[in-house]
Amino acid sequence: MREKHISKKEVEHIAWLAHIELTEEEKEQFTEQFNRIIEFFRKIDEVDTKDIPPTYHVLELTNIFRKDEVGEPLPKEEALKNAPRREGNFFKSPRIV
Repeated sequence: MREKHISKKEVEHIAWLAHIELTEEEKEQFTEQFNRIIEFFRKIDEVDTKDIPPTYHVLELTNIFRKDEVGEPLPKEEALKNAPRREGNFFKSPRIV
């Protein structure tokens, strides 16, 4: 398999997609950094994981859900006291066209 490297032209394309301008020095620097990152992934790919089950999280965590309990609602004034804009007993939001 041919080893893939990021070229300066590809860095320029990424910068164009991100709408950022890079100096020639930054292009060289990012090209080098991207290629080092790819090299780290190559090293990870060398690890034998054949007998390792896939995981979704490195820690054995389980969601702990609390029971839904109906409580007293906030009074309208309490709910609206920090609203940046309001109209009567309602939150007022900007118009979206």
